[in-house]
Amino acid sequence: MPSATITKKIPCTKKNLIAMVLDIEKYPEFVPWCLGGKIHTMVDKGNAIEIIADLSIGKSFFSETYKSFVVYDKSADSIHVTNIGGPLKHLKNEWNFRQTGDSSEIDFHVDFELKNKILNILMIKTFDMGLKKIADAFEKRANELFNKT
Repeated sequence: MPSATITKKIPCTKKNLIAMVLDIEKYPEFVPWCLGGKIHTMVDKGNAIEIIADLSIGKSFFSETYKSFVVYDKSADSIHVTNIGGPLKHLKNEWNFRQTGDSSEIDFHVDFELKNKILNILMIKTFDMGLKKIADAFEKRANELFNKT
């Protein structure tokens, strides 16, 4: 299973970054290979927000939609994502946010495996490059939204 962690420091508040990450339906506007995002339910449970959402991803001949369970833990400033349907055999995605002065530090960890063994092998070969592109896209989006000069 591919697994990696990327840390970014972005000049904006963690509150803004968390809101941007939770705005799943906007992902097709800036996330590479994201063709669609749909929030089915969003429930505020006080200490946490629970979301069930679909993401459609694709490139070339490959296009799939997977359903995920997203939990924003307000007290820990973290977002945890697991798959509950679709082409993924396993998904564990974690975002951890820390305010450091006028900037925020984000740790983004992803660990996944596709059900299709052939596609999984292809994904493993391009995983690091793809993850970097996705992390860079979130950073660029945050700068566009929150650092207008």
